[in-house]
Amino acid sequence: MTYRVAMDIGGTFTDVVAYDETRGTYIAAKAPTTPGDLAEGVFAALGRVVDDPAAISFFVHGTTQGLNALLERKGARVLLLMSAGMRDIYHIARGNRDRMFDLHYRKPVPLVERRATAEAGGRLDWRGEELCPLDEDAVRATARRIRAEGYTAVAVSFLFSYVNPAHEVRAGEILAEELKDEDVMIVLSHQVASEWREYERTSSAVLDAYTGPVVRRYLGRIEERFTERGLGVPVQVMQSSGGVVNADFARRNPLQTLLSGPVGGTMGGVAAAALLGRPNAICVDMGGTSFDVSLVLDGRPDISNEGSADGFPVLMPLVNLHTIGAGGGSIAYMEAGGLRVGPESAGAVPGPACYGRGGTRATVTDANAVLGRVDPEWFAGGHMTLDVEAAHRAVGELAGQLGIEPVELAGGICEVANAKMAQAIRTLTVEHGLEPGEFALLAFGGAGPMHAVEIARELGVEEVVVPRFPGAFSAWGMLGTEVRRDLTRQFFTPGDVLDGAAMAQALGELQAQALAALAEQGVPAGRSRVEHAADMRYEGQDYTLTVPLDAAEEPLHEDFLARAAARFAALHERRYGHATPDAPVEFVTLRTTGLGSLPETEPTVYGPQDGQDPWVGRTKPVVFGGRAYETPVLRREHLAAGDQFAGPAVIVEATSTTVVPPDATVAVDPHGFLVVKLGGNA
Repeated sequence: MTYRVAMDIGGTFTDVVAYDETRGTYIAAKAPTTPGDLAEGVFAALGRVVDDPAAISFFVHGTTQGLNALLERKGARVLLLMSAGMRDIYHIARGNRDRMFDLHYRKPVPLVERRATAEAGGRLDWRGEELCPLDEDAVRATARRIRAEGYTAVAVSFLFSYVNPAHEVRAGEILAEELKDEDVMIVLSHQVASEWREYERTSSAVLDAYTGPVVRRYLGRIEERFTERGLGVPVQVMQSSGGVVNADFARRNPLQTLLSGPVGGTMGGVAAAALLGRPNAICVDMGGTSFDVSLVLDGRPDISNEGSADGFPVLMPLVNLHTIGAGGGSIAYMEAGGLRVGPESAGAVPGPACYGRGGTRATVTDANAVLGRVDPEWFAGGHMTLDVEAAHRAVGELAGQLGIEPVELAGGICEVANAKMAQAIRTLTVEHGLEPGEFALLAFGGAGPMHAVEIARELGVEEVVVPRFPGAFSAWGMLGTEVRRDLTRQFFTPGDVLDGAAMAQALGELQAQALAALAEQGVPAGRSRVEHAADMRYEGQDYTLTVPLDAAEEPLHEDFLARAAARFAALHERRYGHATPDAPVEFVTLRTTGLGSLPETEPTVYGPQDGQDPWVGRTKPVVFGGRAYETPVLRREHLAAGDQFAGPAVIVEATSTTVVPPDATVAVDPHGFLVVKLGGNA
């Protein structure tokens, strides 16, 4: 018996899903995350689904180690090496502001102090031709400074290295030679982001250097512990782009794992949307510390070629995620006489008051416990018993400060949290011209299904879908993704002088590199494929849109320019509401994505696990809208495909709890997904 296993290490819980390759069935579980030693929580969760790690045929996991190091400012000490005269590029940054009318806006404090920036002579022009040779003595002097001042990472960012990396490569060789006896990570900007825009490329290199040592140490420890326990296959890691790579690649390219944990849910959303026949879905992942929103558009994940991490730009493909501090552990408090919820979280330790680990401040989970919306005897699949009295004490203390009743405050805590989460969804939908009501809301995470229906109500969304294993859905999504490698090459060319043969040759070279990278990851040729695209813009524009190409050879066709321009105009119309079809266009960047499919995990036909009647159980008072309803508590594994019923109901399972209000109805689809519709009869 062998298993394919995926794991999502969150801030509060570690979730795991195992696919039994013999029986074609899934099992999910969770265990508390152990911040002091993550491996302890990893193996506690793993032990609940697989007895022997040697039986694992494939293991992938998502980690937020790099992201946490960035958010908590616990990364490496980085020295930045720039071209002579360019040392201030990183600190000047950009003059534009995302929040133009925010009077309290402050630029993020750079990860590298100005005094930790060095320069080296040498210059290339925009074509990549050498104007002045590299000053190797300056590079060696930088290495001596790194050693003397105790830096643990160095980022090298020279002008036009994305066109010709020769100077950066040579600088890297010198640094490696001089620092061979030191544990110093060397990052070359062209290897992180081989694209134009000096500040963004430099920022990406700095982020890689800042988070890299933390990610490398973590991956080394995890691999070592798994090897000790008999795991015989490589550890795979999710990338921010939604694909997987092995741990060896992730160690060499740690920035690719920055959003490793949350994107598993998006990829699961893609698979779930396909099963449901709904091409557009809003994916919401509410865990213990955060709330993540992403989109599935036309059956594909919403991926951007650039983004930001805690205010710093990053050039790499990544799933568009919007994250706020709103989770089950978000702390409620009084400020200026009003109620506030989050972003501070009680985390895994001490956790919400009802966890019984010493927490005393009211959280969202405590509010749900006071309202009766969680089953204290079957929390986390029965592995935890909640202390409801502790929740009442914590909520009651805050209610006394605000001068209201505890139950009223508990409802208010949930309403404030729901409003914040609904606004986070509007950031990715309404602010981009998308109507939330045209989407299905796919709810997962340990706390997502508990709040999803009320969030949908605020947005005008009529349908909420709760997949199987919602608390471990991000892990489930990782099992269905692909190996992915993304490559780019600058190709500045006005459309009227396009050399189709040169573009086709460049795409062909990128394709060969992508296929070689997939082979290095162990993907057989029969499971490999490539996708091509080009970043285009109208002449005079600064920013681009990514236009898909049919094949590397497409630029050889006589009508290629007209076809590409038409696709660009259609994308421009969709994004900005207007287009100028006859206006001249420019090509800026060529993009090639190598994709390697993994053995499929077949979706199983869902049926109740033991044939028990889900209605044979107890009821309990649950508060909705300030009124208590006698509400049945159902075990999800006892529900059968085709079951339909009206709310109110509380549906419990091993990884989450789904709350159905009185004005909603529930249907169980053939895959075991709960489809909740608003407007039903109680």
